[in-house]
Amino acid sequence: MNKTLEIHTSPHIISGNSTDVIMRNVVFALLPCAAFAIYAFGTVVLLSLTVATVSAVLTEHLLCIFNGKESTIGDWSATITGLIYGLTLPPGLPLWMVAFGGIIAIALGKYLFGGLGNNAFNPALVGRAFLQAAFPVAITTWQPVFSAGRFASLPSSALAFPFTEPVYDAVSGATPLSAMKFDHQFAQTYDLVMGLTTGSIGETSAVLILLGGAYLALRNMLNWRIPASIFATVIVLSAVFHWMNPAIYPTAMFMLFSGGLMFGAVFMATDMVASPVTTPGVIVYGIIIGTMVVVIRLWGGLPEGVMYSILFANAASPHIDRLIQPRVYGTGVQRGVK
Repeated sequence: MNKTLEIHTSPHIISGNSTDVIMRNVVFALLPCAAFAIYAFGTVVLLSLTVATVSAVLTEHLLCIFNGKESTIGDWSATITGLIYGLTLPPGLPLWMVAFGGIIAIALGKYLFGGLGNNAFNPALVGRAFLQAAFPVAITTWQPVFSAGRFASLPSSALAFPFTEPVYDAVSGATPLSAMKFDHQFAQTYDLVMGLTTGSIGETSAVLILLGGAYLALRNMLNWRIPASIFATVIVLSAVFHWMNPAIYPTAMFMLFSGGLMFGAVFMATDMVASPVTTPGVIVYGIIIGTMVVVIRLWGGLPEGVMYSILFANAASPHIDRLIQPRVYGTGVQRGVK
């Protein structure tokens, strides 16, 4: 029997974690967060997440067919994009807007750049940013949390006819970040940690988000240095400003657990394609995100800055990798040697 010796370039040690295995585990890590969101906001969240995921997966499948390529939905990346994108939305967003953003996330955020492994930006955030620009009122209108009839009926706004103004049955007050920015009112840390305040679907229990991130980090499917550097930057900067003027600037714990920071740092900033690859690079990347979040929240025109901070850092990621490179072994010049 003839044997063939195959010679390959490095790396010669290949991880057993394929793309589909990693993506499935990300889904597992997201399920507790999604389940709590359904419990907090009701049936409309289940419907929104389903529409977001189906629109993303179907868009990828149809684009592959249209371009004569084999469908790539089996790698679960489109599923992850749809699910994460859905978790960034307000609970009562019209379902046609949800579907529209899911199409944009895949078509513009992923497929336009060449598909998985080539996207410059986190595709889920591209879809969310498009809705922010196209439908600013709807994307910042919030549903009350733990309402009595959340499992018995759907909000009228969710069922709005395409391209019509949605009608809201009940609208929640300001989110914790809005109340902080415009009224200088600070929510209790316990409520923020446990997900007892209104906001986007994914702005639920910080405990469940951290548990999901820890699960992925322990399985080496998430670079823990990215969220750690983001959290450390936010804590340090917020603590300094709070010390300077506690009447105006919130505590570090408020900044850490409010809004979408926890979810964005764990599940979106850690996008393997759109983030740097070197250890010093990911730390710089995290510091950029954390700094921008604090700046936008405290002095920007919007109460939240996680989405724009991550997208900006995604754009800077290739430059970070180019500027911060490890020394190639054997190329350094030793002192005293000419």
